[in-house]
Amino acid sequence: MSLFILKRLLGFAVTLLVAAAVIFYLLDLLPGDSAQFILGINASPEAVAKLRMQLGLEAPAFERFLGWIWGMLHGDFGISYTQSAPVAQLIAERLWVTLPLAVFAMIISMLVGLPLGILAARMRGRAPDTGIMLLAQMGIAIPNFWFGMLLALLFAVSLRWLPPGGFTPWNEDGWKALRGLVLPSLALALPQASILARVMRTALVDVQGQDFIRTARAKGMTMGEAVWRHGVRNALLPVLTVLGLQFAFLVAGTIIVENVFYLPGLGRLIFTAISERDLILVRGAVIVLIVAVTAVMLAVDLLYAVVDPRLRQGGGQ
Repeated sequence: MSLFILKRLLGFAVTLLVAAAVIFYLLDLLPGDSAQFILGINASPEAVAKLRMQLGLEAPAFERFLGWIWGMLHGDFGISYTQSAPVAQLIAERLWVTLPLAVFAMIISMLVGLPLGILAARMRGRAPDTGIMLLAQMGIAIPNFWFGMLLALLFAVSLRWLPPGGFTPWNEDGWKALRGLVLPSLALALPQASILARVMRTALVDVQGQDFIRTARAKGMTMGEAVWRHGVRNALLPVLTVLGLQFAFLVAGTIIVENVFYLPGLGRLIFTAISERDLILVRGAVIVLIVAVTAVMLAVDLLYAVVDPRLRQGGGQ
């Protein structure tokens, strides 16, 4: 088990290093001069040259990359020129919106998608199965930002049950902050719950035909007991894979949903930084998102070994 964990941690570190290099050099290859863009077309050459020196743009790319990595390892993400504040501070403030939003959406998608997938598998070929799969197909097809606007029209404008947008800081009023995340969480969760329902149904249908289910039935278990005690656990491997991938989609989806609901999250910060060409802020914010997504994928890998102990044998080979 120790070798299995060590290999996963090494893969985690290598993935982050490669992702950081890709982010840095892709942004570095963008056309145009960042200093000129920030100061405007009417800025003097002297002012542009001074800003380029302040931003460290005169140094070779590899040297700047190593300096960026070394700074992040010590908690220094640099200073945002457009915001006049440390990047780490800006990211930390916005994470208190984005991470709860993604976590709430993930919880909702699991609470809705997994039971519906199990029910559809148990009722395979009957009306509930057909209805659930039809709803799941619709949920996948509906864009989350459009669904979010419909939710706002219904629950905020018509019924006035929830706020249409904006966000109250957690330290000011936790209940208002929570209510402000309900609609965007539902908007993000809809397509993910639909995917989970379909994956869970397919995996469970495949499992129900396995020998161990027939053996459990032969020992006197009902089909429902056999599926619940043995089938669901064995069907979780593909579901865990999808859950890990879904977190990445949820984090990416916050960029759009946060702008729809005017949430001051990390997605909206990235959108603003890109529009203002604040590359220092963009790099820092994106690498934090990659760390979060990669950490979730690492957790999923470790959960594989819990669900299926065979994966631990030989260090996960």
